[in-house]
Amino acid sequence: MVGPGAPKAAAVLDVVIPVYNEEADLGPCVRRLHQHLRESFPYPFRITVADNASTDATPQVAEALAAELAGVEVLRLAEKGRGRALKRAWSASDASVLAYMDVDLSTDLNALLPLVAPLLSGHSEVSIGTRLARGSRVVRGPKREFISRSYNRILRTALSANFSDAQCGFKAIRRDVAEQLLPLVEDTGWFFDTELLVLAQRSGLRIHEVPVDWIDDPDSRVDIVATAVADLRGIARLGRALVTGKVPVAVLRSRLGRAPLVEGVPAGMLPQLLRFGAIGVLSTVAFLVLYALLRPQLGAQAANFVALLTTAIANTALNRRLTFAVRGGGGAVRHHLQGLLLFALGLALNSAALLALGRAAPAHSHVTELGVLILANAVTTLLRFVLMRVWVFRQPSTETVVTDKMVKSDTPESPVRYRQMW
Repeated sequence: MVGPGAPKAAAVLDVVIPVYNEEADLGPCVRRLHQHLRESFPYPFRITVADNASTDATPQVAEALAAELAGVEVLRLAEKGRGRALKRAWSASDASVLAYMDVDLSTDLNALLPLVAPLLSGHSEVSIGTRLARGSRVVRGPKREFISRSYNRILRTALSANFSDAQCGFKAIRRDVAEQLLPLVEDTGWFFDTELLVLAQRSGLRIHEVPVDWIDDPDSRVDIVATAVADLRGIARLGRALVTGKVPVAVLRSRLGRAPLVEGVPAGMLPQLLRFGAIGVLSTVAFLVLYALLRPQLGAQAANFVALLTTAIANTALNRRLTFAVRGGGGAVRHHLQGLLLFALGLALNSAALLALGRAAPAHSHVTELGVLILANAVTTLLRFVLMRVWVFRQPSTETVVTDKMVKSDTPESPVRYRQMW
């Protein structure tokens, strides 16, 4: 039901409020939000109440608000699930910017314009309120504070998330971006936010963060334990999807990702080999310096291990960025783990060279020892380049079509088909 006033097509901002059995709070919330937008937001707006199959008088309250206030609409769902409500409401909206907030209005509404302004200007694609950044002012109990910080720490560790607060009920996204990401978001509950943000980050999008003033709702009905368990399951599912390639990250980056600040390194072998060789020379010099410094205290094998491990980690990081033009944090953990496997291979070759030298010439000089290590390092470097090119940082070579099963949607239209580079 559409209230009197601005037509649907005129809205620039659509603020969705997902609700379930909120007959007492819904009226004051919507009236307060409507007044704030009318007085301080300079563009046409819409407020969409997304009812998640409420069993009390919430639907009737929502309909009365839509009849009373211009630009208020009601979306009625037959199934519960906050994520389901947001996905359905955002998918059906034609506003340029899509936002949502919790019905308790725990977040100060003065942060709403700073939240959506970067999206309207084109500076960012996604915007989130954060309670965990400098400048935020938060009132909540130690239990919720601990759980929130622990959850976001887990996200940073498990999914390499670089946003600070995944759970704050105060977010916005550009509609053109939402159209690409929403079909891939599977969660219909509280993990919806996290999944959407991780997909946005992996797609190379800019996520703007707004420090907020936030007061915990003491009457919150969220089951913390059940939500935490569901979130951990969501992290595991999403992590598997990213590792196995079920989520078409490459095509998302090609469709949505921002261009790098510096043009990528040419993919041809010769430019890569030259850059790899320059990094290899630096790594070898660093290795020899470290080895020479550590050799008197640790002995040959231990000094070789420490020096090679240190330079191998730095070598992988430099080649990742400079030789193979991999930007951002996506896949960094995997790349370094693979780099450590190459380190183990290099260590084995170098150690075998030292053992062979010791048996062939027990009284060899340090100069001879360094010469053997230089030769072994040269062989290891060449092998590392080949393996990095064909395994660790394998370049796209063929184009395949991602199957329709990889894209899920609530709409009956034909599923979106993507073309992905592998």
